[in-house]
Amino acid sequence: MSAEALSTEELIAAANAWLEQDPDAVTHTELEALITDAINGDETAIAGLHHRFDSRLAFGTAGLRGELGAGPNRMNRVLVTQAAAGLAAYLLAHEPSPSIVIGYDGRVNSEVFARDTAMIMAGAGVRATLLPRLLPTPVLAFAVRHLDVSAGVMVTASHNPANDNGYKVYLGGDNHGSQIVPPADAEIAHAIDVVAKGSISELPRSTDFVTTDDGVVDEYIARTAALAKPGAELIYTYTAMHGVGWETSKTVFAKAGFTAPVLIEEQAHPDATFPTVAFPNPEEPGAMDLSYAKAREVGADVAIAHDPDADRLAVAVAGRDGEWRRLSGNEVGILLGWRAAERANGVGVLAASIVSSPALRAIAADYGLAYQDTLTGFKWISRIDGLAFGYEEALGYLVDPDKVRDKDGISASVDFLSLTAELKAHGKTVLDRLDEFTERFGAFASRQVSMRFDKVSQIGEMMSKVRANAPTEVGGLTVTAFADFLDGIDGFAPSDILRMDFDGGARVIVRPSGTEPKLKFYVDASSSEGDGAERHAAAEAVATQLESGMRELLA
Repeated sequence: MSAEALSTEELIAAANAWLEQDPDAVTHTELEALITDAINGDETAIAGLHHRFDSRLAFGTAGLRGELGAGPNRMNRVLVTQAAAGLAAYLLAHEPSPSIVIGYDGRVNSEVFARDTAMIMAGAGVRATLLPRLLPTPVLAFAVRHLDVSAGVMVTASHNPANDNGYKVYLGGDNHGSQIVPPADAEIAHAIDVVAKGSISELPRSTDFVTTDDGVVDEYIARTAALAKPGAELIYTYTAMHGVGWETSKTVFAKAGFTAPVLIEEQAHPDATFPTVAFPNPEEPGAMDLSYAKAREVGADVAIAHDPDADRLAVAVAGRDGEWRRLSGNEVGILLGWRAAERANGVGVLAASIVSSPALRAIAADYGLAYQDTLTGFKWISRIDGLAFGYEEALGYLVDPDKVRDKDGISASVDFLSLTAELKAHGKTVLDRLDEFTERFGAFASRQVSMRFDKVSQIGEMMSKVRANAPTEVGGLTVTAFADFLDGIDGFAPSDILRMDFDGGARVIVRPSGTEPKLKFYVDASSSEGDGAERHAAAEAVATQLESGMRELLA
């Protein structure tokens, strides 16, 4: 939420008002020093206060996510307490006796924010349950359904940089444990704004909340392990990317009957500084280098990685040249989607975000299943009636919708390990399966390109520029249709998305990142002409042409 820039006097007054209610020693000291320096005319301090107080972290369908620090434009105990009180007011307005379950990961202040939330909820009259320790996001998403509560909160910034944290909100009841979507996000945001007009010091708090035992975790583990199918014994590596995935995953793998993985020890345990990676995201260059090295050393069949809250899965395999590479999110998605179609027996829906490969639609058609595109984010995918499988190209997969209604890297790991073990039992590899896919469904080439910006405002300016000058060709290919989702289109809710279609089924989709200062574009092209190699070459050529044209367009 943006606001008019405050004068220096207004800025210092707002900062002092925030300081009076800040219970955190670290952010209190940080803000106190900025105020003192600003009063003395320090321009850097004044700029720092402007950045913290001229705007506020917006609460939306992704909840809250941002950099740790003092002020309303940072993640801190004041902001989280306001969010918790606003969410409590929303829940109390919608049912007489609401309940909530709260989870947290291993990031800085995650447990503190979770306990603050529990006390605010209990103080407001919401029955609150806190998970027993730091745990993966899928366990919290499961707990919302398993405990049949009104809502859930997960304190995590997933794969964001180390100095970020976040606040994800799920709703139970008719929402079936999915993340919030409009209009709930706006209603909660309004309730938070009302709370923010006062001081959090005046809010009632209570320690009358329950910290649950391991029953919820044990049930999640049992149901996830039950997804496993027998096959050959695997050699595989595993990394938790310094997050919370290992403790739960190792128990799931053992109960599922897999041998223990070769662990990437340097990244196995929670470390909020993420010391071995520039960004704790397996999609980022270099993030899986330790996995590749270990996989080569032990002769692994496959390498798997979770992001820090274990809701995403990355998979790597050795190429036929012996070099290890990460499979794209689309490659993993179509392999798991094909597997889901085989076990669906003609019943159910396959779904993917609109920026994911059209290949899943081809699978659904071949198996006589319904298919549905959604807007980006599992908050939309998880709400599809009759969902059998859903995925998004950003490493998110839902293979067990009856258990959880969010992406789940641990369940997806079990399914992918089962696939690899089955293939190995028949003398085949994951690459062989991808070749079989191309022969049956055609070749699908996809590219996801992220362009970083220094300021979020630059992203909006670029989207406006493209809207105002809709291209008629990209990379020498003619645009056959230009669709702007800003006011809603084709049944989709209004979204900041642009889509360009081209002859032969190729397309480009452009959108801002929902969590980082990036503009992303997605290229998809396909071919069913010739043999497998010819199909690949034709699809890749079109994708390369479009990627080059888009880079030039957005430069």
